[in-house]
Amino acid sequence: MSYIDGFVIAVPTANRQKFIDHANTFDACFLEFGATRVLECWGDDVPEGKLTDFRRAVQATADEAVVFSWIEWPDKATRDAGMEKMMKDPRFSPETTPMPFDGKRMIFGGFVPVVAIGA
Repeated sequence: MSYIDGFVIAVPTANRQKFIDHANTFDACFLEFGATRVLECWGDDVPEGKLTDFRRAVQATADEAVVFSWIEWPDKATRDAGMEKMMKDPRFSPETTPMPFDGKRMIFGGFVPVVAIGA
């Protein structure tokens, strides 16, 4: 069964193209390391909730957009091996490839699909 890594981040709107360029570099590496698909989704309709919402979850400011992303892997073993390779790969060094967002406010986790409908 597939395995999903999910992410929610706040990205300064001024850094939109920097984020896209950064994602294109990193996402190609995830595919190289065994991922089957990566999606990076720029917030377009992110409503304010009564108790909580995506913006509050990542402490997004007025000049930041919420990005919702996920990586699909064939299984958890492939994901674990791919993430281990990523951590050792010099292309992921924050010194050489800084993130165009505040990584301390990123929310992420690994998930096992329990329902899958459609393509």
